[in-house]
Amino acid sequence: MTIYVEGKPVAAEPGESLAAVLLRQAVVWSRPTPVKGSRRAPYCMIGVCFDCLAQVDGVASVQTCMTPVQEGMKVERQQRKRCLPS
Repeated sequence: MTIYVEGKPVAAEPGESLAAVLLRQAVVWSRPTPVKGSRRAPYCMIGVCFDCLAQVDGVASVQTCMTPVQEGMKVERQQRKRCLPS
């Protein structure tokens, strides 16, 4: 299947997490930290650390390690602070 990372088509396998796909890319990081802008990437892969947050299909703060890929998914780097659901 194909997903789009920063507008570029990327191959993905059904059932794998979005974080696994991101870790295979040449540029691995998924978001900068809100205070110092340090680059973060998927780390724990179990939904605990929140380092893997990205914008997926227009929705910010998606935990990519907990999100299975879907055909045509559009992924962008998270550019602002994490949003928490109300």
